[in-house]
Amino acid sequence: MKYVKSPLTKKEIINLNQKYGDYIKITADVNQGSLVAGCFLHADGEKILLEEGSKQEAIWGGGLNFASKEIDCLAVLNLRPSESNRSMEILDPNRRERFINTVKNIFKFLWEK
Repeated sequence: MKYVKSPLTKKEIINLNQKYGDYIKITADVNQGSLVAGCFLHADGEKILLEEGSKQEAIWGGGLNFASKEIDCLAVLNLRPSESNRSMEILDPNRRERFINTVKNIFKFLWEK
């Protein structure tokens, strides 16, 4: 697992792709813009983010497919009926967009030509 709070270099992205394959699980703090990449369980990343000072309500999970460059917002961690999220998908459009933007910011060199 790798805790990240600033954009990864191309080499770091390549190393993560080689280590984890074409799909990597991500747990992100959508308020601080930090994330943990390469979690076995999203809860593993959640633990690290909480230790780094993140607030529970800001932590959401999903993943990134290196081959297709698609970001998903699917994780058991996202099941939060108390926060009106009754799905493993991030349902709130604003929260979902913040998750996607966090991943795109950290992995921005993946989308460079």
